[in-house]
Amino acid sequence: MSDDEVRATSGLSPATLRKLELATGDLAAACLAAMAQRQPWFARLSAEMRAGVQLVTQTGIANFVAWIGKRWAAESGGAPRLTAEAFRIAPRDLARRLTLSQTVDLVRIATEVFEEHLPPLAADEAERRALVEGVLRFGREIAFAAATVYAGEAESRGAWDARVEALVVDAVVRGPGAESGNTARSWVDGLVSRASALGWDPAEPLRVVVGSPAPEAHEELLVELRREADRSGQSVLVGVQGNRLVVLLSEPPGLDTGGDIGTVVEAFGPGPVVVGPRAADLPGAHASARDALAGLRAAPARPDAPRPVAADDLLPERALAGDAVAHRRLVAAAVEPVAAAGGELLTTLAAFLESGSALEACARSLFVHPNTVRYRLRRVTELTGLRPTDPRDALVLRIALLAARLHPLDAT
Repeated sequence: MSDDEVRATSGLSPATLRKLELATGDLAAACLAAMAQRQPWFARLSAEMRAGVQLVTQTGIANFVAWIGKRWAAESGGAPRLTAEAFRIAPRDLARRLTLSQTVDLVRIATEVFEEHLPPLAADEAERRALVEGVLRFGREIAFAAATVYAGEAESRGAWDARVEALVVDAVVRGPGAESGNTARSWVDGLVSRASALGWDPAEPLRVVVGSPAPEAHEELLVELRREADRSGQSVLVGVQGNRLVVLLSEPPGLDTGGDIGTVVEAFGPGPVVVGPRAADLPGAHASARDALAGLRAAPARPDAPRPVAADDLLPERALAGDAVAHRRLVAAAVEPVAAAGGELLTTLAAFLESGSALEACARSLFVHPNTVRYRLRRVTELTGLRPTDPRDALVLRIALLAARLHPLDAT
């Protein structure tokens, strides 16, 4: 191109373009000096991070000079992207170590340095206007490029978080020893390490909630679930495993929901939602997950169960489904206290249930007064919290008695 053609294309004379090229080094140094002066945290960055910022700055300046001279436009038929190349060659962890707010501050400083140092290089007022306009466009383009980089990092981080979250939930469900050669200690270490990377406090109590995933608008419901948990000060981890949704819901110090999971239940699809017992910490959550999943398998046997339902409220159904833990817990809660009290309490309870909960028939079979039966049944309620005259409690007590007969108390 001739000098006139260059000026017609870029608005700048070849002499001014040459000044810009020669000033790139000083301009980059001025940008870094201003960053260090105006942002105290910049001086605390590692040498590697500062070198990364310097690389981005120098490349951005070179791109700007190339663009303002329209060289790329002449060679490729289109205007160059001012800053995308600068961010592509930056260290991979630059966007991870610097926040978007910090990057915006650096871009603002660089733009101000450009506005201060570039216009004086112009040969006349027309060139000064061209440089000012170029700096304004440069600031806009570099801001868009930075936003694109951080958006990409956010997507990558989100995908990484989702994979780690799935691993944590899977580890809680499977428990220690699920993999050959994996000791309980290594299982705990891996679980705590991954959960900590997600910002979860492994020492916080929690509950495991299981059910079926919602068939429609699933992602929107999970987003709302996380939002609601955040409002209540709770942490949440979610895993979809085939046809079941597993949610780990923390209960920070001072918060004991008692199994009331509030609006979390709305994230689940139709069918039962089972809440496991409170675990003291994340490594102990496997027991809560085990009980919740056992309750989910047994829940069809109790179609009138509330939603959500506590896993411990399904002990009879779980015992019938072959859950050994529920079997032992049922006997310990409903039979052992009565047997330990002595007397005829256990015999009276069995007779009352086997008589179809008929008080007079039970009294006749035991050759006692009906008031004696009433008194003994009240004692059973005091010892177990279960009322033999209530249909549901009577079912629990009856299955507990059957379970105790299968495994006699003196044999355990």
